Amino acid sequence: MPPKRGPMPFWKQIALTLALGAAGLMAAAVFAPGVLNSLGFGGAEEESAAKPAQGGGGWGGGQGGARTATKVTALPPSEGQIADRVRAIGDGQALRSVAVFAETPGRVTELRALSGQQVQAGDVLLHLDNEAETIALERAKLVQEDAVARLERAQQLQASGTGTDVQLREAELSLRQAELELREAGYDLAQRQVVVPVSGWLGILNAEVGAQIGTQAEIARVDDRSVLLVDVRLPERMVGRVAVGDPVKAEALAGGFGVIEGRISAIDNRVDPASRTLRVQAELPNPDDRLRAGMAFAMTLDLPGAAAPAVDPLSVQWSREGAYVWVVREGKATRLPVRIAQREAARVLVEAAFEPGDLVVIEGVQSVRPGAEVEVRGAEASAPDADTSETKAMP
Repeated sequence: MPPKRGPMPFWKQIALTLALGAAGLMAAAVFAPGVLNSLGFGGAEEESAAKPAQGGGGWGGGQGGARTATKVTALPPSEGQIADRVRAIGDGQALRSVAVFAETPGRVTELRALSGQQVQAGDVLLHLDNEAETIALERAKLVQEDAVARLERAQQLQASGTGTDVQLREAELSLRQAELELREAGYDLAQRQVVVPVSGWLGILNAEVGAQIGTQAEIARVDDRSVLLVDVRLPERMVGRVAVGDPVKAEALAGGFGVIEGRISAIDNRVDPASRTLRVQAELPNPDDRLRAGMAFAMTLDLPGAAAPAVDPLSVQWSREGAYVWVVREGKATRLPVRIAQREAARVLVEAAFEPGDLVVIEGVQSVRPGAEVEVRGAEASAPDADTSETKAMP
């Protein structure tokens, strides 16, 4: 049985530990020189060799590598106005619409117009029986002729000295009375025909030859629809913001007529206390006579509202917190939250805390990171040549 060995002496343990450590360093120097460099070993040549080359990669290069500025296209925000759009429904009515009645009752003897025909003011619409009025007119003519003859005889007698002033005066009064009766008979005869009071389009006639009509029966209605009037009611907040001549847009609810450009022609002088609305009247041109009175229209009125910054639609980004844009401040990218106030075809009106000199990134937004250095390109080339009345560069 071999003899039992005692514990290794302390100095031998220290020597073995040092030997193993030296062997480990030698292996690391051969297979993993970077480990020695991280521990502070190795020369300057090894340290320079381990460094990545300067200028390699962009903003997202390896740790310790040089970062280059991200190239983006950016423009300053422009200034626009938020449109205050009001919509309302209204019924169209003719510019002039007149109901035609007979002045005296009678029997229709002749129709001089057709339903739906275009007529002019003064045109004869129909004739009523007028035999009695014709006889009265002939009688008045005879009386007037006799009064003229008697006045001539009285004047001759007065000139010869056989007539008196009283006889002459009576003859003059008789002639004047006869003339008035003649005028009255002519007026009565004229009432036996119905004339058109205004120019326009005739509606459906409610009379036929041989029919007996009275003074309360509507014969027809004449509409001048060269221009249609549409009454709409706007909210009370529109008081003082609308004026005669402001443009409006109308669309017939029946469809098929497209957008019709019109203008405000009249504004009521008071607000309805029950509905808190303001009555406004608009004119819609109807040169080709396609529109009809009574049609319903959806009216749209755009009024200039508050000023707001405007940005390119491509610059608006979204996250869980909402919409935002990238702005360039002092050469670095900053994420700026925005609230969209109004969208248009070529721009978006927003509410945001822009600062003077801010540039909004339009192209390259996917490569931008918070605090990253950016290089703006194409800002001058992409900027508008001239400001308009609604859009201008913000300071």
